[in-house]
Amino acid sequence: MVNQNTVAKDVGFTHEDFAALLDKYDYHFSPGDVVAGTVFSLEPRGALIDIGAKTAAYIPIQEMSINRVDAPDEVLQSNETREFFILTDENEDGQLTLSIRRIEYMRAWERVRQLQTEDATVRSQVFATNRGGALVRIEGLRGFIPGSHISTRKPKEELVGEELPLKFLEVDEDRNRLVLSHRRALVERKMNRLEVGEVVIGTVRGIKPYGAFIDIGGVSGLLHISEISHDHIDTPHSVFNVNDELKVMIIDLDAERGRISLSTKQLEPEPGDMVKNRQSVFDRAEEMAQKFREQMRAKQQGQQEQPAVPVAAVEEPVAEEAEIEVPPAVEDAIEVPAAVEAPETSITQEEISAVAEE
Repeated sequence: MVNQNTVAKDVGFTHEDFAALLDKYDYHFSPGDVVAGTVFSLEPRGALIDIGAKTAAYIPIQEMSINRVDAPDEVLQSNETREFFILTDENEDGQLTLSIRRIEYMRAWERVRQLQTEDATVRSQVFATNRGGALVRIEGLRGFIPGSHISTRKPKEELVGEELPLKFLEVDEDRNRLVLSHRRALVERKMNRLEVGEVVIGTVRGIKPYGAFIDIGGVSGLLHISEISHDHIDTPHSVFNVNDELKVMIIDLDAERGRISLSTKQLEPEPGDMVKNRQSVFDRAEEMAQKFREQMRAKQQGQQEQPAVPVAAVEEPVAEEAEIEVPPAVEDAIEVPAAVEAPETSITQEEISAVAEE
């Protein structure tokens, strides 16, 4: 008869020992880690991934890509090995939740920071508008164009689907803000063909208490109230009407901020002519502009002359822009347990509603 006690002693390796050995060689995963994993099962609304943990990890469909995904096999294939981001810690079943979307966002932020450093011009289609501006996609991130940085005669609502050239104004991953300018991209392109001291013909497109906005070949320049005439002017409305055609001189080109500053004051043959004898200003515009350019050259050669144009006097006010709420660049995914079907993530009306009209 076999002695049961003898057999137990001969085994020498219990279930407890085996579990301890698994623990010893088990990898420890934390949210935020990027790990390699192999797809071994595609589910209707997600996929099971082998990353070397005791339990298969799960990636829900809304975490498979920055872009909309209707079925897991649009992104993943069985037995495919790739990188995954650990999104959440283990649930009660010991299962980790993974994401590809977060990796794509991290790389997208890196790319747009690089583009901003290079001062690159990018192109993107408008996919939505609101009272504050327009929304576009840049490298999968949601970018916002404030209304004051959209240079077009079209109503904003008609821009949906239109591709615009854009410059970066703000790239801030910590604050989840990506702000762009259509105006700056157009002005930069126009600036390559413009010079300070040049006389151009423009059309009054808007009048504000601080000055008039003049369209010069598709871009807007500011004719500040202090640069209209040597005579005192109470309001630009007393001098101009919308759609008036003017000769103006370029006195400052600010490529970094996408601004063109204009003057008719510097073109006056006699102080006050823009108010008393506008035609005289236009008739002698080139002559007066030549004198201005000579003053600029003399100043550059080191002569101690007062600048003809105080820069601060022609700077376009920007306080209104600061009050606009910028929609987040990254939309939060809806995080759900692996067993629960996740609703599609989308931009809600509340997310794209504006808080202030410029």
